[in-house]
Amino acid sequence: MTYPEIRERFVKSILKTIFGREFKHLSVTAQKVLCGSDSHLHGARLDVYTEPEIEDYGEERAAVYDIEPDCNDSAADKKALPRRMRFYHGKIAARSLNAGADYDHLKNVVIIMIMPYDPFGRDRMLYTIKNKCVELPEMEYEDGASTLFLYTKGTKGIPSAAVKQLLYYMENTIYENAVNEELREIHRMVETVKNDQEVGGMRIKIIEENYELKQEVTRQAEKITEQADKIIRQAEENTKQADQITKQAEENAKQEEEIKRLREELKRRDTMDKSAKTHFN
Repeated sequence: MTYPEIRERFVKSILKTIFGREFKHLSVTAQKVLCGSDSHLHGARLDVYTEPEIEDYGEERAAVYDIEPDCNDSAADKKALPRRMRFYHGKIAARSLNAGADYDHLKNVVIIMIMPYDPFGRDRMLYTIKNKCVELPEMEYEDGASTLFLYTKGTKGIPSAAVKQLLYYMENTIYENAVNEELREIHRMVETVKNDQEVGGMRIKIIEENYELKQEVTRQAEKITEQADKIIRQAEENTKQADQITKQAEENAKQEEEIKRLREELKRRDTMDKSAKTHFN
């Protein structure tokens, strides 16, 4: 990234606002990629990946923070969101513990999703997700993994005025919405980066890549929809054929019943004719 010092200050400001405390030792990596253990396995692309420069397991355990703005608000993306977070946690945790190290040295992992859509439809500004015991929810179970979903337009569960102001600013990134000193500092950093031609070129390239990706997703979705329509049409045709076969079978059964009735009637009349001949003779 062109401005590593701005990157670090920016992330520190974001974390300070969200958690209400200072973060002194951070190493920030933009768009870090955690690859799968093999080429055919998924990798996780993290927009901002931060962790302490100093490993200190004294009063506070070292932690990894993944901050991700997210605009994937389709029904399928929302449904997959919990499993996506589970995947991210697993990849980050696996990379944060050295081989042979004690599990007690495993770093905490905090994933922070900042999104302009409500991921769970409850109109909350903050959803904090942690693992717990289903039978005893009040029982302490601290595995060091947590996920924060920050909905920029949420009106319930507002954690603090500072967080609300931050999220509103992120929705509308103009100076008038930088209503406190922390946000004004963030705005100055944003303007510095935006005015850089190299960064501007990178942004254009990212936009183009995202557009191409969306186009490919759209093409794949149309292809899948076309295949699904074909399957549905075939299923409907099979249903019609099955209905026709059923109707024909019912008609055949009726005809068989009628033939059976006629045979019994003929047999009855034949018996009556024989009886009548015997009587007259």
